[in-house]
Amino acid sequence: MSTGSSNPSTSTSTSAVEAGVLASRVAATQAVLQAAVAKHGNGQSDAAASLVMASSLGAEDMVLTDLIFRAGMPIQIFTLDTGRLHEQTLRVLARVRETYGRAVRVYFPEAAGVETLVAEQGINGFYESIDARKACCKVRKVLPLRRALAGRKAWITGLRREQSPTRAELALEAWDADFAIAKWSPLADWTESEVWAYLRANKVPYNALHDQGFLSIGCAPCTRAVQPGEDARAGRWWWEHPETKECGLHVAGAAGADA
Repeated sequence: MSTGSSNPSTSTSTSAVEAGVLASRVAATQAVLQAAVAKHGNGQSDAAASLVMASSLGAEDMVLTDLIFRAGMPIQIFTLDTGRLHEQTLRVLARVRETYGRAVRVYFPEAAGVETLVAEQGINGFYESIDARKACCKVRKVLPLRRALAGRKAWITGLRREQSPTRAELALEAWDADFAIAKWSPLADWTESEVWAYLRANKVPYNALHDQGFLSIGCAPCTRAVQPGEDARAGRWWWEHPETKECGLHVAGAAGADA
């Protein structure tokens, strides 16, 4: 478990990021969010929302949540409860409601799909192979995400380029062919230090696991603390090679192939 200087949630002070640089990042991100709203429009009701944000309740997504909710932007935020999340992750949902007076919508996997998955590969079959792990991600994440994005015009993510090799070419705005909607990543060029400087400066609620060395947080069986010197995504599916470490939500062709 990493602590001290290897954990940005406790080691990087606000002063470590120049105030001017952070202010510039925030202004640029606010402009991107406003551009997304202006371009895609948005209904006020849950069912009519044409622009939504997918949140893992991680550090990056809490930055966007704070920017969206504090500004009262008409962007619906949702998350996917896979049924295998940490208790600390679930607590963030309550803290968001308490802090902003707005709730994050929760989507769950279909019960029949989970039952079939467990019957076929066992409760933890995802450790056995990449195919088995991706099958689990499909049932618990990809299919619920498809339901969440059905009928929408665009979705927003908290992805950053420096997070992993699979995200190095991430664009601020792109066409997501898998879900046939636009995809925006307003934090694409933010650094990890800037994310944490923002969270601390604005007293944004965040997942307590970050203080225990968890930099990227997914399902409990598939996430561990990051060790000193490892990249932010090293704790996700740590038994796999870096180039395979995606669940299918952000890999071109992964979701479309299942449709």
